[in-house]
Amino acid sequence: MAKLRVGVVSPEREIWSGEAEMVIAKTVDGEIGIMPKHAPVLGVLVDGGVLTVKRGGGEPDLVAAVHGGFLSTTGDEVSILAEVAELGSEVDVARAKNALDRAQASVEANMEESDAAAALRRAKARLRAAGEEVG
Repeated sequence: MAKLRVGVVSPEREIWSGEAEMVIAKTVDGEIGIMPKHAPVLGVLVDGGVLTVKRGGGEPDLVAAVHGGFLSTTGDEVSILAEVAELGSEVDVARAKNALDRAQASVEANMEESDAAAALRRAKARLRAAGEEVG
């Protein structure tokens, strides 16, 4: 089976690069799946989305919390340029749960609704990327 060449970067560092069978990301237009030979696409990533890279060959999927940025594909290359990204394996679950609790409290108290909502989306994405169940 043909493979994609995938690169995931943020301003701070290269998050991951390698080969994959499929990339799934959430864009402002909805969730998109990219496989080899996909038509060229440029998509805007949502704040608080989860990126899944299906590596195949028995290797575990790579899952990351992605907060804004862009996805670009041409031929068999996929580039994810994230404003902020964190691999699920790097997420401090206890800290992310605390952030989720604080964000939920802020939303309930109607404090800076847009900021609290963004914090809530980010905390949920981090927990999902770490494999945690989030309501």
